[in-house]
Amino acid sequence: MNIMDFWDTRYSEPGFVYGTEPNEFLVMATKNIPKGRVLCLAEGEGRNAVYLAGLGYDVTGVDSSPIGMKKAAELAKSRNVSITTVVADLAEFTIVPNHWDGIVSIFCHVPPELRARVHRAAVAGLRPGGAFVLEAYTPRQLELGTGGPQSLELMMTLDVLREELRGLELIVALETERVVNEGHFHRGPGAVVQLVGIKAGG
Repeated sequence: MNIMDFWDTRYSEPGFVYGTEPNEFLVMATKNIPKGRVLCLAEGEGRNAVYLAGLGYDVTGVDSSPIGMKKAAELAKSRNVSITTVVADLAEFTIVPNHWDGIVSIFCHVPPELRARVHRAAVAGLRPGGAFVLEAYTPRQLELGTGGPQSLELMMTLDVLREELRGLELIVALETERVVNEGHFHRGPGAVVQLVGIKAGG
C-alpha cells in the first residue's frame, strides 16, 4: 500500500481518527501567530485548521488525501467556519513565498529529503513576523509505541530542525515527553519535539 492509499484507508474509518479538537501544543502556540493567512501542512481531517478558522484566521489546509480533506470541509461546516482545502502531495505543492502569516506542521512526518525542502520553503513562505509552529515525534517515540510512524528516518530532532529552519528565531524549541490524547491513534505518553519560529522583520 502506498502512502496515499494508507491515509485514504485510515481516514475512511468512521468518525475522526485523530479527534476533532486541536493539537494541544498548537493551542498554546497560537498566540504567536499574527492574524491573517495560515497554512496547515498535512492537515488530515481538519481539526487544527477548523480551530484556527474559529479564531478568525484565513486558513488553508493541504493534504494528499481527498477523503481527509472532505472530512475537514465537513467539520468546518459543522462548526460554522470556512477553510480552504487543497488536495496535494507536499512534494508537488508550492508554498508561495512571503505570503503566509503562519504555517503549521503538526505530526507531519515525511521522508527527510522532502521534509528539508518543505521546511526551507516554509521559511521563505512566511511574511516578516510570521510564525512557524511544529510538533512532531522524536526517535524515542519508537520505544513508546503510542502513535506516529514506525520508521526512524521519519522522526525529527531539534538539532536537525534548527538546521532545516535557519532564518527563523526559535522562541520555543524543546524535546520533551507529554501525554498525547488525540484520537485513538495518538494516545498515551509521547516523545515530541515542539517548536515555534518567528521570521525576522515583523
